[in-house]
Amino acid sequence: MKVIVFLAEGFEETEALCPVDVMRRSGLEVLLAGVDGEYVTSSHGVTIKADIALDDVSDDEVFSAAFCPGGMPGSVNLAQSWKVNRIIVSTAQTGIVAAICAAPAVVLAPLGLLKGRNATCYPGCESYAPDMVFSSSGIVVDGNIVTGKSAGWAFDLGLKLVELLSGADAAEKTRAAICYKD
Repeated sequence: MKVIVFLAEGFEETEALCPVDVMRRSGLEVLLAGVDGEYVTSSHGVTIKADIALDDVSDDEVFSAAFCPGGMPGSVNLAQSWKVNRIIVSTAQTGIVAAICAAPAVVLAPLGLLKGRNATCYPGCESYAPDMVFSSSGIVVDGNIVTGKSAGWAFDLGLKLVELLSGADAAEKTRAAICYKD
């Protein structure tokens, strides 16, 4: 199972790195793809070295899941990337698409992926996604679309992705190993 995580300038570091850490601890192969190159600076001024520049991701590569962290202007920058949008739409055909905070409304909704679906996002951002059925829950799964409300739900989102990709036992094993909500 291979998961691509998009990092664009202005991403929210907790929303990106917490789920990545949880997924990698569980044994999933996670590829951090920098939208504008290998070095990407977060909304709080933290610079991260991605595993690969998005331009270097093969157009033929297939992912089990694609994940968009939130943050501003990170979510807007993701939405403006043709290649991010292409990979998300392609992954949605056979795999899981996940987004957190502003990204569900700013990135997934314009692609039509939330139309008529239950989803969550950062409070106030739902106005950008009038076709989604807004939920105030922290994590929402509707079919192959997984959405998270905010940075406070980043661990839960990571564990939900592990559960969906590797099973409930793998998610529980990872949760116990990090003593999360003991």
